[in-house]
Amino acid sequence: MTILFLYVSVHELFLTFLGILILVLLLIIVVLLYSFHQYKTLTDIHQWSEMIDEKVSEAIVYGPEEQKDNDIFNTYSQESSFRNLFLERLVASEKKFSGGAQDEIKKIFTNYNLQKEALKKLEQKKPHLIAEGIQELTAMKVETAVPKIIPFLKHPSSQVYQEAQYAMVVFQGFQGLHFLNDFPYIISDWQQLRLLRSINLDPDQCQQVVNVWLDSQNISVIIFALRLLRKFQMLAFYDKAKALLAHPAIDVRIETVKALQALETPSTITEFKEIYEEQPLEVQIEILKAMKLSNDPRCADFYKEKLNGTDLPGVKIAAAEALLALGYHNYLLEIIENDSSCPQLVQIIKHALQEKIC
Repeated sequence: MTILFLYVSVHELFLTFLGILILVLLLIIVVLLYSFHQYKTLTDIHQWSEMIDEKVSEAIVYGPEEQKDNDIFNTYSQESSFRNLFLERLVASEKKFSGGAQDEIKKIFTNYNLQKEALKKLEQKKPHLIAEGIQELTAMKVETAVPKIIPFLKHPSSQVYQEAQYAMVVFQGFQGLHFLNDFPYIISDWQQLRLLRSINLDPDQCQQVVNVWLDSQNISVIIFALRLLRKFQMLAFYDKAKALLAHPAIDVRIETVKALQALETPSTITEFKEIYEEQPLEVQIEILKAMKLSNDPRCADFYKEKLNGTDLPGVKIAAAEALLALGYHNYLLEIIENDSSCPQLVQIIKHALQEKIC
């Protein structure tokens, strides 16, 4: 009985060991197959990339008439994986070139009907794929895709709605900014810069809509509008912008100071001085920086007052730099050499002088 029990135990142990061994072997096979698949994929991508780059180079250098007909390339161009890589490489190439080279790249895009791949991405669920699709259609100027892109302006993913915003501006110019009228999300600084670089406008034709943006409940929309005033020197909005110096958001006030400096009038410096004391520290420093840009000698006494009459390092630094810009180098040196001068003030002035030298 004992011998039989031992035999059964050894047999079960053997089967367990055999099962583990088989499982390990299966795992090794799976890993090897996966590694081989990854290697083949990378090899294909490298090979395909070279073929695509050669195709693009031929189109740019020789034009469509002298391009060689490549049966292998045409065969690959029917495969989904190749077409997606083809589209990706075309968009990357389009960013590197301009003028006639871009036109040739767009012809390749059209000839191989690659917009199908980009449009398919708009039907996906993953935000990064949708964003890629919008980016590709925008880069290749597929205007017929605008109706499909518009709904993505209200997509919950910032990655998606930012690409949709940019697409609207590329396709429709200033009119493409209509989404700002009731936009609920924050527009990042990077996105604002992107949009501003992409538009041209006649300031006289956008009075009403810019007024709407300046009255927006969305702080980032107000800031964008103020940057718009600066870029296009929209002087008619000076008084409207000045009222925003009382806005609850400090970021809006700071951007307002920058806008007023860009739209400077004969009364701007006086107005800055009048509202200076009632502003938060960050805005006060921005006012000093704005006044410095005016390079107005009449501001010297104001700068001296702020340099010597406050304990706030940020204000002292801005005032010292403004005085230096006006040529008060000797005045600042006298403060340094005066034994009764505050050590902090001496250090700040030395820093300002060193920055000037650099």
